[in-house]
Amino acid sequence: MTNSGQMLTEMYISVIFLVLTLINIDAAIITRHDESECNIDPQIVSDIASYKNVTQTIMDEIKNKGLGQRMFEQFVAFLDKFGARPSGTERLEKAIDHMINLTRTHGVTDVTTEEVDAPHWVRGHESVSMISPREKNIAVIGLGSSVSTPKEGITAEAIVVQSFQELDQKANEDIKGKIVVYDVPYISYGETVQYRSQGASKAAKKGGIASLVRSITPFSIYSPHTGAQYYDAKVSKIPAAAITHEDADLLNRLQNQGEKIILKIKMFSTFDMKKSRNTIIDVKGNDDPDKVVIVSGHIDSWDVGQGAMDDGGGMIISWLAPIALHHLNLRPRRTLRAILWTAEEPGLIGAQAYLNKHINELNNIDFVMESDEGTFKPRGLTVAGSKEAQCLIVEVLKLFSPIDNLKESDYPGSDINLIINKGVPGASLMNDNERYFWFHHSEGDTLNVLNETDVIECAAFWTAASYVIADMKEDIPRKSKAV
Repeated sequence: MTNSGQMLTEMYISVIFLVLTLINIDAAIITRHDESECNIDPQIVSDIASYKNVTQTIMDEIKNKGLGQRMFEQFVAFLDKFGARPSGTERLEKAIDHMINLTRTHGVTDVTTEEVDAPHWVRGHESVSMISPREKNIAVIGLGSSVSTPKEGITAEAIVVQSFQELDQKANEDIKGKIVVYDVPYISYGETVQYRSQGASKAAKKGGIASLVRSITPFSIYSPHTGAQYYDAKVSKIPAAAITHEDADLLNRLQNQGEKIILKIKMFSTFDMKKSRNTIIDVKGNDDPDKVVIVSGHIDSWDVGQGAMDDGGGMIISWLAPIALHHLNLRPRRTLRAILWTAEEPGLIGAQAYLNKHINELNNIDFVMESDEGTFKPRGLTVAGSKEAQCLIVEVLKLFSPIDNLKESDYPGSDINLIINKGVPGASLMNDNERYFWFHHSEGDTLNVLNETDVIECAAFWTAASYVIADMKEDIPRKSKAV
């Protein structure tokens, strides 16, 4: 890793740990906001209700008049042409170019890019085999930014733990020189992902020489799942990878039976920094173009599957919002801005670059939205912001019944959490994503996971809701600053 790459990665570690440990995007919790705390001016309620006809027009155009079907056809062609789009790769940059050109073919010319220094981690050969108590090949996938093993690999005894607490309770001499295997049952993504993101450094601190984690998924058909992991600068970097539920549980059972487990790990990877780009597509506001409502999704993916669900679907429905408004000749009061984030997977890198560049413009961001939790059947919005903001969004959602559920969360998304953490209200798409983590960060994240009707319905709701928020007279209220 270059010095600049190491500094960039370490700069984001604290932010990523915050996001990964607090976000929980398992099955959408269908809930209705308690309106007893709302006291909205009846005129504002009436103004928002007046958007019923235009929302129906937008949604009908997308769902029933061909715009959504064309979007989905273009999405399928995009996925099949580019497949996985890892950060820092030429394939990702070609995919970005493709979306820019596609935007312009739809007559939307206000499309710009902003340069981002993006991590470029490339996996090479990876293998894990059990040598003792019997021979067995173990399916494996390296975790993002993992260092390589020595050329000859690492052959060592494995020790299985089921929590960080169990690891801490063991003496350093119990761990030193061994391969630490985390066989941690899946509880929720937010709770369990820490073993993927922090496991290697915690093992290294105790003297471990490699780290294997049970894939962070509630369901497995012998499927390993990758994802980001982050090294603590104060300890040695050791190889880190994920194995399947089936093999992690097997190793745990063997250990409980008193067997001595010997594993051989061989992993090779490279790391450097490349230039990438956030893509920004604007429909300028009619009355207050400096005020912005953002819809977004990330265009990059891990290097497995097609990145269809994570986050091709969220990217394409956010891209469609300005395209559809242009198609319908609708210009909201505020600017509607679609952002296709780059380099989300290695650590929200594109979003952090955008925040750094626009830090003095945060007061002009009225609302920020992101779809990065699936594009299955839409149910509503997960909202961060003041009670007043939630009350206004409740009124907006009434236009879309039965897609009118609101869930409150301080951390509703991934990229947008960096902006929300600065006091900007925002929301993510709530949808029926109960099976999202079955396929997340695995070879299974392909077009087959998605349903055309659901994606189009998400796009229709996403576009119409963002239009109302961008056009309504009231700004979205912010939380009062502490004195």
